[in-house]
Amino acid sequence: MAIAKKNLFTIEENRIADLAKAIAHPARVSILLYLIKKNNCVCGDIVEELPLSQSTVSQHLKELKRVGILKGDIEGTKTCYCINSKVWKEMEGLFSGLTGKFEGCC
Repeated sequence: MAIAKKNLFTIEENRIADLAKAIAHPARVSILLYLIKKNNCVCGDIVEELPLSQSTVSQHLKELKRVGILKGDIEGTKTCYCINSKVWKEMEGLFSGLTGKFEGCC
């Protein structure tokens, strides 16, 4: 039986990689920046802000929600999205912990 490559790395390393992968698309960065600017939960406005189809935006929202960066509450026929502050702080800590390890060279 083969061992999953993820099992060769720490939980923290896997979490950093998962979060980094989730924000590694310009559309997802744009979604996050929009939600930060709004500082509020947003229902249908995200699709109007991006030059992408509704289904494409939905896929990006789904990926951000999968890793927990976004929360989504259903209100009638719409889902309202906002940044999950707990996961945002976790991500901030993990990324600064990673970048803070570099002491400089070259």
